[in-house]
Order: sequence, then C-alpha cells, then structure tokens
Amino acid sequence: MRYFLYVCLVFLPIITSSQHILPEKERAQVVDEILSERFDTLLPQLMDDVGIDMWIVISREYNEDPVLRTMLPATWLNARRRTILVFYRDKAKNIIEKLAVARYNVGKNIESAWDKEKEPDQWKRLIQLIDERDPEKIGLNYSQDHNIADGLDKTDYDEFMQYLPAKYDKRVGTAEQLAVRWIETRTEREMVIYNQLVSITHNIIKEAFSEAVITPGITTTSEVEWWMRQKVTDLGLETWFHPTVDIQRSNEGLVSHLYSFSGRPEDMVILPGDLLHCDFGITYLRLNTDCQELAYVLRPKENSPPNYLVDALKKGNRVQDFLTNNMKKGLTGNQILSKALAEAKADGLRPAIYTHPLGLYGHSAGTTIGMWDAQGGVMKDDGENYPLNLNTVYAIELNTTVNIPEWQRDIRIMLEEAGFYGPEGFRYVNGRQTELLLIPRVKAHQGN
Repeated sequence: MRYFLYVCLVFLPIITSSQHILPEKERAQVVDEILSERFDTLLPQLMDDVGIDMWIVISREYNEDPVLRTMLPATWLNARRRTILVFYRDKAKNIIEKLAVARYNVGKNIESAWDKEKEPDQWKRLIQLIDERDPEKIGLNYSQDHNIADGLDKTDYDEFMQYLPAKYDKRVGTAEQLAVRWIETRTEREMVIYNQLVSITHNIIKEAFSEAVITPGITTTSEVEWWMRQKVTDLGLETWFHPTVDIQRSNEGLVSHLYSFSGRPEDMVILPGDLLHCDFGITYLRLNTDCQELAYVLRPKENSPPNYLVDALKKGNRVQDFLTNNMKKGLTGNQILSKALAEAKADGLRPAIYTHPLGLYGHSAGTTIGMWDAQGGVMKDDGENYPLNLNTVYAIELNTTVNIPEWQRDIRIMLEEAGFYGPEGFRYVNGRQTELLLIPRVKAHQGN
C-alpha cells in the first residue's frame, strides 16, 4: 500500500482480537484428536444410519478423493502411492475396523493391513480383507449428485471391479449418502473451534473496514483485498478464495449480482459516502468460513450512517430470518428455498437466496438452498433431493434489493454468515451483522 497508509497503520490501534492461534505442532495434535473422535464415535453412527457396513476409499497420490483428504492425519498432506482405506462396521459386536491397504499405518487411527512380502498384489490383499469380513453392502465413492462424493476415479473403479469376486457385485453401491454425511456433520468439539474461527474472520473484516486500513480518497478496493490476504498469511492461516471488496455509491447504477465477484473494476478509490461490501473466508484446523459484511464511509459532519442504509440492512436481516426460520430437519434445499422466498416476498422484500453447506470445504457437502442463478430451485445434480440434517453448518448467503430514493437507484444488501443447525434448531455460529461498520470508527465529524 501507499506510504501514507502505512503511517496510519503505525499509530492506529489494531482491532483484530487476541484469539490464540495455535502453532503448527499443536494444530496437528488438535486435528488428529478430532479425527480420532470422528472415526471412533461419528463414523459408526453414520454407517449404521445409511446401511453400509464396509466403506472403501481409494485414491492415488496427488489425485486425492475429497473424502480421503479429510481422513488423512495432520502429517500426511497427500495420499501415498495408491492409498486404500477400508472401514468395516460390525454392528452386532459394536466395533469398527479402520484398515489401510497401504505400506504404512495412516497415522494413529488407521492400521496398515498389507504386508507386501506376504502378498505383493495390493488389490488381492484388499479382496482378502473383504472375504474375511463378508460385508452385506460395500460403499464406493461415486455419485452423480454430489461432487464431493464422486472421488473414485475410473481406473481404480475398473481395477477394483475386475478383482472383486462376482458374488459381491450386487453388494457394491454408491456411498454418496455416507460420504456427504461424513463431510457435513460437525462434532461438539468442532463447533467450539468453529466459534473461534468465525470470530477471527469477523475481526479481520472489522480491521480491514476501519481507519486502520482505509484512508478515504487514498485507499483502493484492491489494496484492502490484498491487506486481508496478507493479514491471514501473517496470522499463519490460509484463505480458500481470494477476498473481494466492492463499492455501491449514489452516482452509479445497480449492476448484476456477479459484479461483486467477477468483472468489477479493480483499484477503485474508496470515497466518503460509499457502501462497501466484502466477501472473505479463512481456513483453520481444517474448517472454513465464508462471510460477507458491509461498511459505510462517513461523509464530513456525519457521525452515523444514513437512516435509509440502516433500514436497508434491517431488510437484509429480515431475509435471513425468513430463511433460517424455515430450516427444518428433513426438508430439501428446494423446499426451504421456496418457502423462504415466498414469505419474504409476501413481506414486501425483493430477496435472492443462495445458501450453501460450509465445513471441511468452503463450498461443502449437504443440501443446496438455492443458487444465485437458480432461484426457482436447483437440479438433481446439485443436491436437490438431499435433506437438511442435524449438526451441520451453512453459509447463510443471500441478498435483498432495496430502492434508495435519496440515491435515485436500487442497492443490493449482500450478507453471508456461518450458521449451525442442530437439535435445538438454528443459531449463528458467532452472531451476524446487524449494524453497518463505520469508517472511521471515531465519531470525529461533529460540529461546524
């Protein structure tokens, strides 16, 4: 950024919270502890729920199944050679076996079950494990409807089916329901961590949208974007997408929703009276956030945002309420979308809802509640028939169009916050934005 902005940064207080971010070694310990709990407690329950007693996950190095990536220990950044994981659930004995047809143990959770000196052929060893357990239903990761559950490549599928004895052919089926449930379901400990993660996200946005970073008339939108990216790196974290910052102002007309994410002008100088919007998310301890918030740049003599913008934000919050009040277990995304949009429109709002699952991936697995270009509902291959389940996290992403007579134009209030749906219903993971962030925070524009 420009020299003037760096001078400001020296003297202004840092807003980012003192949330403790773990060093790498301690992060690895937490990741592995959570993974162990998920394997031993969550996975048996999920396998029972979907009726699969053997789940086989096959991947090769640098071509990892999205599910397998979430199962690797913290010290494994990729699969090794061909990695085959076998999960066998014996419900009668209430045990789960976690085996690897690989040359090594896969961390402390999955034990190697292949001695190459005794059986040189990896596929034959896999078939031996299957024969010894005689599963009723074998699940493989292929799916037309869920991309994250479609990680088995054709080569590995063909080879597996070639080696598999014919008596098992009819027992093989898609593990898509199990794969999605594994990806989407959060444990109690993960949700404690999620609160911290979203808090860090909110605090970075607060600092980015403050006089610590933005000097009106000097700072550009691109500079704020790169400041956010650098801040994340400096904290030892990662972003899973490049941050975006865009502007709505009184002398410019409303453009397509896509403008905020693609095709917007770069390096727009931020000015008093601007309504700023950002889209920003981080990754920490294998969880992801996705957040959109708004800020207003005070004009001279203003010490608060105009009432028409305050009211516009309230309309965005009302759309959020219509959506989250309709999130009920067992409903599909299309059903939730239809009811929420109908109720919001009946209340005089002009909403668009495009909420997606959030968790081990930014655009994660679960039901899809609209897309920005599919407000009539999504098609089958976007998760149309998948229901809302308990203990899941969603990016409550939406907008509402509001007419501002003072600007002689429409504006779009775009919001996104992490929300948890559990046994007690819906809650925001770490609150939501109900007031515009102000630049500057200090109410210095009073008097003549």
